[in-house]
Amino acid sequence: MAIVAFHIAKQHRIANLTNIAAFYSNLRQKMTEGSKTLINGVNIYYEKVGQGKHPILLIPGSLGSTKTDFEPQLKNLNQKIFTLVAFDPRGYGKSRPPERDFLIDYLYRDAYDGAALMEVLGFKQYSIVGWSDGGNAACILAAKFPDRVKKLVIWGSNAYFTNEELDLVVGMRDLAQWSLKKKKMMVEIYGETLLKKLWNGLVDWFEEMSRNCDINGDTDMYKSELPKIKCETLIVHGMKDILVPNFHAEYLHKHIKSSRVEWWYDGKHNLHLRFAKKFNALVENFLISCPKL
Repeated sequence: MAIVAFHIAKQHRIANLTNIAAFYSNLRQKMTEGSKTLINGVNIYYEKVGQGKHPILLIPGSLGSTKTDFEPQLKNLNQKIFTLVAFDPRGYGKSRPPERDFLIDYLYRDAYDGAALMEVLGFKQYSIVGWSDGGNAACILAAKFPDRVKKLVIWGSNAYFTNEELDLVVGMRDLAQWSLKKKKMMVEIYGETLLKKLWNGLVDWFEEMSRNCDINGDTDMYKSELPKIKCETLIVHGMKDILVPNFHAEYLHKHIKSSRVEWWYDGKHNLHLRFAKKFNALVENFLISCPKL
């Protein structure tokens, strides 16, 4: 009887150890690996998680970072299928110094930094997931490096802006116009003084760009790049997005050859955060689906 009890206890200990090992293995998969690496002369902060064979580059929106823009994706996208790499564009988040500047071609600079980061990390081919300004940079990257990008997912993005959208941005120059939640999150990263400086710099960029608007009052940001995108593209659009109207998704779809639009009827600009579980499932299904012939 004592021998039987000993063996039962031993089996329980082995089972517990196995469960503990599995727990920590799963925990390691969930943890992000934060680091910096030299990219185009600047130390870029990135987070890497997962061990999957399908690499994904995640590019945040204006003033955004891995912390503010992609926490639900870094935690919950399938890390056995995907290896996720999210980075803070130069001058944003933890990729400081340098201080962020808004040159006319800053979207192109972000795109080239993203491509260089993936090259340094050893990823020859990968998919891109980009939100808002990050989606704009993602389109440029896919256009400039078509052989590297397998699939593209963008939302809240636009290849140009109208006079009405310019007025909306200028009207939000005062941080008092921001939601308290959005402002608090950004102040935690930048402090109020730097946040105000960064936001004013971006609003100034819009005003500077608009001086070259066309006869209809539209300002081109990267329209000419869209026909160069060769990869399958999923355009997700929240129909309650007050920052990026529906016609932008229609324009992107019309000019990106292998694209389709997923209309999100109750979605706003940050639909991937508000409806993270549903969004993640949509992205996973698109990325693992077989390419269309």
